[in-house]
Amino acid sequence: MDLKTKYLGFELKHPLVASASPLSSNVAGVRRLEDANAAAIVLPSVFEEQIEKQDKILDHYMDFGTHSFAEALDYFPEPEEFKVGPSEYLKLVSEAKAAVDVPLIASLNGDSPGGWTNYAKLIEQAGADALELNLYHISTDSSMSSSDVEKMYLDTVSEVRKQVSIPIAVKLSPFFTAFAYSAKEFCNAGADGLVLFNRFYQPDYDLDMLEVVPHLVLSNSDELRLPLRWIAILYGQIETDFALTSGVHNHKDVLKGLMAGANVTMMTSELLKKGVGRIDDILAKLTKWMKKRDYESVMQLQGSMSMKHVADDDAFERANYMKVLQSWKEDPTGKMY
Repeated sequence: MDLKTKYLGFELKHPLVASASPLSSNVAGVRRLEDANAAAIVLPSVFEEQIEKQDKILDHYMDFGTHSFAEALDYFPEPEEFKVGPSEYLKLVSEAKAAVDVPLIASLNGDSPGGWTNYAKLIEQAGADALELNLYHISTDSSMSSSDVEKMYLDTVSEVRKQVSIPIAVKLSPFFTAFAYSAKEFCNAGADGLVLFNRFYQPDYDLDMLEVVPHLVLSNSDELRLPLRWIAILYGQIETDFALTSGVHNHKDVLKGLMAGANVTMMTSELLKKGVGRIDDILAKLTKWMKKRDYESVMQLQGSMSMKHVADDDAFERANYMKVLQSWKEDPTGKMY
């Protein structure tokens, strides 16, 4: 059984990738994921805010005392000449790359173009095989239009593309008015792959403390449907690689992702809940399912149930919405299903 797939130019032994999580936040965890048979590993993100904060601290010490001592004026390099960023992250990238043989994908999280994107080059120099650019912006300014937000995103991707030669995958949210068009534009701006979709964690209210608090909820398989639909729609329309993330918990989820057109499926919540041994469990059931139905390779599966290849492409458009609304029924006992 040939489980190999290609993603961002790498030939992977199978389509299960360990996405960014606490499991890959240190070298020991990265080694453990490789030992557990992850095909590739995504590191947790370093954030735009972290990089800019460290830049500001550096600027303070570069300026400190320069008005008192003339000889200090030329002592420090100018900010644009001083390559700086969270050194711990670069150390993790470097040491993790030296520790494992599978492709190592670093993650950079931001939402606007600026000097922080220079940090992408440092990540490449530290040894990352690829970069996942995680775009996350909550537009709370009523004067900022959707086109303004999209331009900001595209400019950010373009700036990062100029910094590195390694492959870039852009992790997106589904909240675009015309997602198919936006997806194409991200590829035109320099993305080699699209990761669908980013899970946004919504805040909650603490009624005892009367505070707004963060609230973590792990995914479930029901969340698979949104990225599944859009990958199936985009497969064959846009020449890029697709990674399906959110809702991958078992071999059926992996199969659905591949059939929609994904090159790889990414997993975090299932590994956090049930352990990294789940990778081999899922691969064993995936192989069994494929053998039973006479599939010889993952490549045969990929895109086989995309909008491009299904007989009724209405299943992905408005007709599906109408059919779902009419599907609620009542049996003779009064039970609804």
